Amino acid sequence: MMIKTLLASAAVTAMLAAPALAQQTHLRMQTHYGPETLSGKNAAQFVDDVQVMSNGEITIELFFSSSVVASVETFDAAANGILDCDMTGGAYQTGKNPAFQFVGDIMGGYDTPYQQLGWLLEGGGMEVAQKLYNKYDMELVGWWVVGQEAMSSKKPLTGVADLNEWKFRSPPGMETKIFEKLGAKPVVMDFTEVFTAL
Repeated sequence: MMIKTLLASAAVTAMLAAPALAQQTHLRMQTHYGPETLSGKNAAQFVDDVQVMSNGEITIELFFSSSVVASVETFDAAANGILDCDMTGGAYQTGKNPAFQFVGDIMGGYDTPYQQLGWLLEGGGMEVAQKLYNKYDMELVGWWVVGQEAMSSKKPLTGVADLNEWKFRSPPGMETKIFEKLGAKPVVMDFTEVFTAL
């Protein structure tokens, strides 16, 4: 009986102490979005949600658009331990491997965001992408599909001829190469620089 009481007391003590012993994890993460953009606000909400859902055991310090390193260097900064997490698009890594294009922006590649999510969740996309990230000692935790890419212009674009010498912000990768072949002058830049560039 004494052993049972002792074991029961030890179990209760261990259960009460468990929250105090819970491992605290603090992560440093950078996104390419600016804090004032809708996507930047969604990233901040994600950070808050993680803290709430983990009962405060996981906290994330979020850095916006090139705060720690240039946005295009975020992946490498995370892989090398300068940051813990990279919340940018895969298209930034197309110089390492063109396959990263398919885990990033694909202007005109899908009719709806659900097609990309279908490939990710039901078509083997997550497994293929995970192997790609693992080659660089990175883990792909999740995917953020924001919807179709929009294009805006100060001048009307009525056909391919109008693309000649047209400058616009573009993610790196396939789109940039395609638009260059069509005569456009795509510019890779942080989202926070687009407004002043106009």
